[in-house]
Amino acid sequence: MDWLTYFLLFLKASLLSTGGRGPFPYLYTDLIARGWAVESNFAEALTVGEISPGPSGLWVVSLGYLTAGLPGALLASLAITLPPLLVLIVARVHDRLKSFSATAGVLDGLVLAMVGSGAVVLANLFIANGVNAITVAIGTLATVLAFDGRVPTWAVLAGAALAGVLLLQ
Repeated sequence: MDWLTYFLLFLKASLLSTGGRGPFPYLYTDLIARGWAVESNFAEALTVGEISPGPSGLWVVSLGYLTAGLPGALLASLAITLPPLLVLIVARVHDRLKSFSATAGVLDGLVLAMVGSGAVVLANLFIANGVNAITVAIGTLATVLAFDGRVPTWAVLAGAALAGVLLLQ
């Protein structure tokens, strides 16, 4: 077993999820594909995670132990601990730098880059799935409602999905 790859798979799953069972799809896909885990490992790890006291994301440590013994448990523990520590470090650095005008400029630039990336992805989705007046209207209305802030995000997404299903059959 390649220990660095093993650790990086757990770290990726932790970085790309919000905790709890969030890492499950990433770990399931990656570990099964490499033959480092079997389906029963996931069932056992989730069961141990449910009956154990503490945070629900600790099932990942059990999975590490079940798939690679003590080294696997230690690497999984480290991998799920690093992202929250990184957030704490970034928050502390931001607290120290937020008074500088350059910090605000950098953050504004990051927001613009994210909006631009989102616009490109949205444009590609429209082009790939066919642009018509209904999809543009649904997208525009959803955007306006999302930026307005009076309607919860989940309601905007659910409404847009429902409108798409009903109007685009």
